[in-house]
Formats: sequence, C-alpha cells, structure tokens
Amino acid sequence: MKANFLLSLFIILSCDLLAQSPQTYLNSRGEKHLAGEFDLEILKTDTTYRGWYAENEVSFQLSGKNTSWKNSFENTEVEIFLGTWCGDSKRWVPQFVKLWNDLGLDEDQLKFTALYDGEELYKQGPNGEEKGNLIHRVPTFIFKNEGKEYARIVEYPVNDLETDLAQIGLGYPSEPNYRAATYLLELFEAEPLDSIYKNVQSHFMDVYRLVGKERELNTLGNVFLYSNRIAEALLTFEINAAIFAYSPGILNSYGEALVKNEQKDRAMGIFKRVLTLDPENEFAKKQIENLEIVSN
Repeated sequence: MKANFLLSLFIILSCDLLAQSPQTYLNSRGEKHLAGEFDLEILKTDTTYRGWYAENEVSFQLSGKNTSWKNSFENTEVEIFLGTWCGDSKRWVPQFVKLWNDLGLDEDQLKFTALYDGEELYKQGPNGEEKGNLIHRVPTFIFKNEGKEYARIVEYPVNDLETDLAQIGLGYPSEPNYRAATYLLELFEAEPLDSIYKNVQSHFMDVYRLVGKERELNTLGNVFLYSNRIAEALLTFEINAAIFAYSPGILNSYGEALVKNEQKDRAMGIFKRVLTLDPENEFAKKQIENLEIVSN
C-alpha cells in the first residue's frame, strides 16, 4: 500500500514538473532559447536568461507622476510575444514587468509566449501561438479586455514605456510603431488577394505614406515567406522594392522570394538590377550563378 502511494506521488510530481518545464531549442549558433508559452519565473531564475533580465529590470524607475490611470487595467490581460534571442525583447519585457509590478497590478494578468528566430519558423511559435495576432515584430504587447484587443505596443514604446501605458489606461493609445506593416497585415486579414490586387495602386499609396525605414516591410515579407504565405510575401516585397527601388538589399530580398516561388526569370532580372546598382554585390552574383546553372 505504501509503495503504491509513493509511486502515485512520484507520477503526480513528475507530471507537475513536466507541465512546468518550458519548451526550449538551440538556434543555428547553438544558443538555447524559449519557444511557446512559459512562466515568467523562468526568465528571472534560469541562468541562461536571468542576467539580461535583471540588468534591464533595474533600469526602469517610475517617474513619480500621478498613476491613477492604472485602475483601468483591473480587467486587462496583456499577451506578450517575445524572442529570448531579441535585443528589444531583452530590454523592454523586463522593464514592462517592472512597471506593471510597481503600479501594483497583478503579474498573473501577463501571458508570455516566446517565438523562434530561425528561418524555418521565423517569429512563429511551436503551436502557432502567433497566428491571428498580427505579429511581425517582437516584443509585441497586446492589451485585451474580455478577449478583445484594445491597444498594443510593437517592439518599443512610441514615447516612453510609462507614458505609453498611461495613454492606454486613459483611453488614448498611441498609434503602434510600423504603421505600414500593420496596414498590410490588417489588409491581408480583411480581403482576399484578388480583391487587393484590383486596388493595388491605392493600397500602394497608403503604404507609401505610412512606411518608415526600408527594413519595416522587409521584415514583414520574411515573416510571410517563412510561414509559407508566399503570395503575401511577394506582394509585400514588390511594394517595398517599388518604394526603395535603389536599395540592393531590398531588391535581393524580393529576388530571393521570387526564386522560392519558382519565378526564375523575374528573379534573374531583379538580381541583374542589383548589380547595376552595386556591381560587387556578392549575394546577387551568387544567385545569378545558381539560376544560370539551373537553366542550363
């Protein structure tokens, strides 16, 4: 009887330990990172992460201004998507948690999900946790009330962290960073591609007015490309290549996507254009060489 009790206790404890163990993986550089949903305590205690967590946590201090707006977060859940490989995640997630705690809010209202950094599963979770959440940059903080999103912070605060949170609490959130990428993400969710192409010039002008640096849409294109949304990736890269028509890096990304979609002739034309802009561009040279081998 005693033996059966001990065996049952061992099984229960083992199951509990397994349930609490976060999923990890080794990236291409052999670094260990988290993947999927995890408990915040892992970042605070695991030797792999606790150094950068503690360093960035202590760098945040409340300003001392009135914080009565914090009461509006009583029924809010914040879903936080991050990468333990990402410099912005390492900086802003610990500071956000420190701010949340200093305001006296409940840490249980925060939900953490880590995404992959490799090309095969770029900014994706092991169980597709990012799907439906319009994730293209990390960290992303999504504020929800009764399951409905009402604000978000993308990658870094628009003002400073306390001000951004105060604006959300007061009901006047800042427009999140990367407005052009957000525009395309929402567009692809709302309309089928054939409808988008019918009005592509209008959409192009909207994106043109919103876009910031050239990397904004390049990153979004890669998110689509590595999640096997090839059509969305191609349109994103095509728009970006039209806006930044003299950027070898942007054109190389577009050409690479065309190769993946078996559009080799168009890709060849793109890479040749790169070489007119940058005759020593090794990436374009290699791609042309590979395409010529395939065509012979």
